[in-house]
Amino acid sequence: MGGVVLGGRAGPGTRVDPEVARTWRRTLAGRGRVRVDGLAGEVGWSRKRLWSRFRAQLGITPKRAARLVRFDRAAYLLAAGHAAAGVAAECGYADQSHLHREVRTFAGLTPAGVAAAPWLAIDDVAWPASWPTRIPARNGERLLR
Repeated sequence: MGGVVLGGRAGPGTRVDPEVARTWRRTLAGRGRVRVDGLAGEVGWSRKRLWSRFRAQLGITPKRAARLVRFDRAAYLLAAGHAAAGVAAECGYADQSHLHREVRTFAGLTPAGVAAAPWLAIDDVAWPASWPTRIPARNGERLLR
């Protein structure tokens, strides 16, 4: 996902700063559960410079990118049939209400609506089988990680 989205946004012949690319890769690897201040420190930039360069090159801020990556993960789990409360905990939302607000913001639906949305059908194009692996959740439900 990272290379396609990043490359597609930047356009042909556009150079993406290595620091911006690294921030994007770390955001994906952390499934959106990353702190922008920490990422800025990792690449040796100030938070303000990272926000400015990331936004100029990708069109969104690093925080928004992290929220979208986290939402993508949550939408996948909801579409796979996992309960909203477990998805909220797994994806790093403060609680189920926080998940609900984010789902409304990005999809205009409730978590149940996302789970039932035909455009979110689990398939190998949207979510390659190699991406998630199954792990046991605390309550016995199997979540994907």
